[in-house]
Amino acid sequence: MRQRRSVFGALLAAAVAVSGVVAMATAGHVTAAPAGGYLHTAGNKIVDSTGATVRLTGINWFGMETDNKTFHGLWSNRTWKQQLDQMASLGYNTLRVPFSNDALKPGATASGVNDFTNPDLVGLSPLQILDKVIEYAGQKGMRIILDRHRPTSAGQSALWYTATVPESTWINDWKMLAQRYAGNTTVIGADLHNEPHAEGTNPNATGACWGCGVVERDWRLAAERAGNAILSVQPNWLIFVEGVSCPSGGLSDTWDNDPSNDEDCGWWGGNLSKAGEFPVRLTVPNRLVYSPHEYATSVFEQKWFTAPDFPANMPAIWDKYWGYLHKSNTAPLMMGEFGSTLANPKDKVWLENLMAYTGKGVDGISFTYWSWNPNSGDTGGIVGDDWTTVNQAKQSILQPYLIPPTGGTTTTTTTTTTTSGGNGSGACKTAWRQDNAWQGGFQGSLTVTNSATSAVNPWKVVFTLPTGATIGSGWNGTFSQSGTTVTVTAPSYAPSLGAGASVSLGFTANGTAGAPSGVTLGGAACSA
Repeated sequence: MRQRRSVFGALLAAAVAVSGVVAMATAGHVTAAPAGGYLHTAGNKIVDSTGATVRLTGINWFGMETDNKTFHGLWSNRTWKQQLDQMASLGYNTLRVPFSNDALKPGATASGVNDFTNPDLVGLSPLQILDKVIEYAGQKGMRIILDRHRPTSAGQSALWYTATVPESTWINDWKMLAQRYAGNTTVIGADLHNEPHAEGTNPNATGACWGCGVVERDWRLAAERAGNAILSVQPNWLIFVEGVSCPSGGLSDTWDNDPSNDEDCGWWGGNLSKAGEFPVRLTVPNRLVYSPHEYATSVFEQKWFTAPDFPANMPAIWDKYWGYLHKSNTAPLMMGEFGSTLANPKDKVWLENLMAYTGKGVDGISFTYWSWNPNSGDTGGIVGDDWTTVNQAKQSILQPYLIPPTGGTTTTTTTTTTTSGGNGSGACKTAWRQDNAWQGGFQGSLTVTNSATSAVNPWKVVFTLPTGATIGSGWNGTFSQSGTTVTVTAPSYAPSLGAGASVSLGFTANGTAGAPSGVTLGGAACSA
């Protein structure tokens, strides 16, 4: 049984200092949203309105579930849009947003917003800030999953309700959110309750069970009630259902030498071993996605990490707890949380093997990594304490499995357009955005759009950096450098750049900041 992650809360001292995008009318104004419309399921796949398979490869950005009631990092010297720009440029096409019911209350106020960096958020309610994040994420081709993480900002709960937050509040708040974002295809669904888990010892269990039939404790039955209530007002959403920790809802009495009341327990929210026998039944077909959680030793050293056959033992463990649902074509999986500090070398092996288990390409298992935030106490984040520098050890493991959003309408600082032809690799447009700069280095992204009428396969982008600048790290392609010339080749999982498609080549560099020049795509020059 794992201990729940500690999350550093307010940091108030700092606080005060994949596919294209289509226009869509909602709530009286025009916004942007990922192409393909709402999603649904087909066997073990998530598909869009055209029937194309969609793999969600996302990230968690937490804070709305805490006392701040809004995204953490808004206290930093980066704007909230820069945070989303960087997520998208790194290849994350989905954002999972944890919240508590406290953040949804009338009169709820957001705190920890730097009014110099983010003046456009000052005075907004938590929901109004969420509205802005959703709208901008949609412009970038990203999708949003809302995650009811806690009943209150005080902490998580084993059950989906508490004495102060009854089931009726839980369901009514979900219906409110479903109605608020009705018609906005950026918001794709509801992760009903975060990490239901066991409490009490068997046989006097008081925590969340799966299939036990006790209405007050059976998470499977509660997920049906909430999921169907949501679908009654928003039938287009996906319903994400996590597992439990122990199917009985009670902790194993491993110390009593009585194996009759012991059971095989997993991570909080990570045990879907009974979902095959007791499936979640929704009134709208093709809307159910199971969403397990999976962690490493930096969270808790489960017994399988010390097994003599680690890591060869892990695929069978994942199969048992949740992977069988994918392999049997029962339902799609979206691994809602997984992560580690990678402080223990064993955790690196774990993460590499877990990602290999999910599979590469669009047919792989969907996921949202925990977390973007650096202030997750036992996992850390993709970015460091400056909310800018990428943890390349983590990103490099995840990168081959990411399917970045494309076709966004990002605001840029420099744009050049070409009408050059040539070999069919053809016309292209480029846009450069400098995200950050510091003494001796900078970070930015070069977006290259294939304006020709045919695909470039495999694509290759070549550009020149300012004299003395050298690539530190890059993503969404394989970077190499000779002198000032940088060559970026297509990753094996996304070799083709179709007509009208874009690729965003993000990188950090050492040296004086400056825009790339002399950009070519497939050998054809991109020039003004």
